Amino acid sequence: MKMRAALVGGMLLATSAGAQQETETATGAVLRGLDKFSGNVVDIELASGSTATFERLNITLTECRYPAGNLSGNAFAGLEITETGRDDTVFSGWMIASAPALNAMEHARYDVWVIRCTTS
Repeated sequence: MKMRAALVGGMLLATSAGAQQETETATGAVLRGLDKFSGNVVDIELASGSTATFERLNITLTECRYPAGNLSGNAFAGLEITETGRDDTVFSGWMIASAPALNAMEHARYDVWVIRCTTS
């Protein structure tokens, strides 16, 4: 994960015009969680480095990045997600707000996706 964080931390985002754009690091992120069985939907606000609980999931935000100078632009969030009662990690990697299916969490009951980055 540290290798990915280093790579994405310095990455450049491709824009629709094909040009490259630098990113900035946000202080946190807003995620959305869905319990597919009950239909319960919750917005989760996390500071970088903190962990929140959604149902049986423990979600840690490692970093949130956005296009330089455009906080409302596409968010990229590094997440570590574990589930109570399981030894393995449910999800570890980067989720992209504009393309949630690109690197989605695979879980039978829960879904988590990135809404936006936040700053203090």
